[in-house]
Amino acid sequence: MRKLLITLTILILLPVFLFLLLWLYPRPIDQTPSWVFEGDGTDIDYCQLPILDNSGLKSKDIPQAHTPGCGYTVFPRPILQGCTEQLPEGAQDIRGLWKSIDPSLPNHVERVEQCGDRVVVTAYGLIHDHSPDMLSNDVAPMQIGPFLFCMRNSQATATWQDNQLHQKLFGGPTVVKRYIEDGVYKWEYPGKGTIEMKRICKVPEHAKTSPDRSHAL
Repeated sequence: MRKLLITLTILILLPVFLFLLLWLYPRPIDQTPSWVFEGDGTDIDYCQLPILDNSGLKSKDIPQAHTPGCGYTVFPRPILQGCTEQLPEGAQDIRGLWKSIDPSLPNHVERVEQCGDRVVVTAYGLIHDHSPDMLSNDVAPMQIGPFLFCMRNSQATATWQDNQLHQKLFGGPTVVKRYIEDGVYKWEYPGKGTIEMKRICKVPEHAKTSPDRSHAL
């Protein structure tokens, strides 16, 4: 009986502990480049990709970007602006602005930037900026009843395997894959399967802003 009570107590307290850990875990020092939130990134033609010829900044010259607050409210400007470092061997060029053509996720839009070994994915209020040796440090809202909590999530590195971008949780197991296959951009995510996306040039109206999360706890 005592062992059963101990087991039940652990099962009850473990989710509470994990919730508190994700909620209270300190955020990293925000070094996001100042240009990212000066104006917005909706007036850019994302079909005109920068030429990666090593003539400009290198990826290490640009500080890592982080999700502001609990999510941006205006689509930000490119994080890797001015960076022209060539991609590493084995990396596929998946840069661009992409919109889902999958009926299960019809409104999803994401921007992918690459320069050197850095990959930045910007979508629905979040900025994922990572490389093989750089953990993304992100947040995301979690609604519980009337309360909106700003939770830490998606601390991942980005590496290339078999011509696919593997986003690895804490540098360990792969949780998300991104790649282009037969001209179609594909995004594999647990619980969502494989989402197919098409290239677009301009940020659509519904993706220009995200819900105001400034009141998140």
